Amino acid sequence: MPELVFFSGTMDCGKSTLALQIEHNRSARGLVGMIFTRDDRAGEGKLSSRLGLVTDAVEVEDGQDVYAYLVDHLSQGGRADYVIADEAQFLAPEQIDQLARVVDDLGLDVFAFGITTDFRSKLFPGSQRLVELADRIEVLQVEALCWCGARATHNARTVGGEMVVEGAQVVVGDVNQAAGVVGYEVLCRRHHRRRMTAASARAAALSPDVLPVASS
Repeated sequence: MPELVFFSGTMDCGKSTLALQIEHNRSARGLVGMIFTRDDRAGEGKLSSRLGLVTDAVEVEDGQDVYAYLVDHLSQGGRADYVIADEAQFLAPEQIDQLARVVDDLGLDVFAFGITTDFRSKLFPGSQRLVELADRIEVLQVEALCWCGARATHNARTVGGEMVVEGAQVVVGDVNQAAGVVGYEVLCRRHHRRRMTAASARAAALSPDVLPVASS
């Protein structure tokens, strides 16, 4: 039976790499996939991983009906044996409903990949709808690590290495950004609650309040 499968995890856990691997494995067997994405780090119409792999994809726009797009593609003689939707957290809930309809009405497997919560630990609307509708949810087993070595469970937005907790839910960025640029870092819950990034932890370690020096 075709399924809507949601592959979820934090940033840096290999979601896009797995999406590309699924695409490779199926195309190697002669199958043809339709790949959707939204706001990929590599730019519009791309599905990329941090390992340097990249392929073309359909950039989903605001208000676009992905079910109608696929039906139109098939009606014009195109082929699609399965669907991949990367960065699915950025899709609108109604677009997740449309992906479920692809499974139910067209009989195609849909593999959706995305992070569940934003930098404030709040559910993305697209991810929430996937949790509600998916036939299966797979939490990726490649564990991203916090700077302290614990398993990372939360995504933090940073500016100049400092964690921020206000701003728009969607701001495209990547890990390891230069100072002053919006970036992201994965943290364990304890350090996310304390707003302690790798940069702020280094600064605290160098502070005389933390490591007092003896007076001469």
